Amino acid sequence: MTLRPRDLLARRGDPLQLESLTGEQGLDRPLPDQDVASPGLVLAGYTDRFVPGRLHVLGETEIAYLQSLSEDARKQSLETFLSFEPPCLFVTKAQDVPAELLSMAKQRGIPVLRSKLKTGEFYRRIKPILEDAFAPRTTLHGSLADVYGVGLLFTGRSGIGKSECVLDLVERGHRLVADDIVLVSRKGNDILIGQGHELAAHHMEIRGVGLIDVKALFGIRSVRAQKRIEVVVQLEDWEKAKDAERTGLSRQETTILEVKVPKVVVGLNPGKNLTVISEVVAMAHLLRMTGVDIATAFNDRLIKRMMEQRGLREYLAEDYE
Repeated sequence: MTLRPRDLLARRGDPLQLESLTGEQGLDRPLPDQDVASPGLVLAGYTDRFVPGRLHVLGETEIAYLQSLSEDARKQSLETFLSFEPPCLFVTKAQDVPAELLSMAKQRGIPVLRSKLKTGEFYRRIKPILEDAFAPRTTLHGSLADVYGVGLLFTGRSGIGKSECVLDLVERGHRLVADDIVLVSRKGNDILIGQGHELAAHHMEIRGVGLIDVKALFGIRSVRAQKRIEVVVQLEDWEKAKDAERTGLSRQETTILEVKVPKVVVGLNPGKNLTVISEVVAMAHLLRMTGVDIATAFNDRLIKRMMEQRGLREYLAEDYE
């Protein structure tokens, strides 16, 4: 995804309260970095650790410093700063901008945008916008559902029954997020957010029936726009999955966008109630998140009982009375 200054100006709801001080100049330049920083040190002449690709914010301190300089010193400071060709400049608190800055920026095609927001509030609002725009993304084939608040991503070969399983979950009161195509983005280091394609808009393809509109059939409570992916449920034909994990002591994982996600492999055979199994997968995940590990707790009890029985046998073997 390419982000441009024009996209920030046209953002719905105008959260950054921006206006362009350089007209159309540079508004279509791609922004190469999601980091925002203050150019205070480079304005003062220290350039050794300056990162020009960042978006640079001039707050009240930077503008006051420039205005305190003589005309020649101000031009020299700005010449040094703008020679690095920063992609975009922001001025906060609706401050008046030195004429030399606007003139030099226009000559180099650097857009200068001014916000009415205070500097701290501007940073708070722009950072999540940039993080979302630059987040790693991928597209997966599967179905995503919200089951008891847990995001279950159903994967498997085409026609194995992913959509039918999610449709049954919706009928039982759970929610559809996306079917067939799941758009995944990574937030921070380990959070995966899945959503459907805007053209699909909570439609599902059910073989033999065709396309259905889940929101129209089941109501607005049956769908949600996006959901964190927390468990991958991989549906397999029984012959391939008959030797799958049975105790839960050995857990499988899969990797999506360099994030490890728990994976459960479910083998399908006639009569298996996949919907209930999916609900149990979600509830078991919730238990683990609260520190309750059923398989480990059962295994610990079993080992404890075996040790107790062993101690009893040893005592009776040494009792000669």
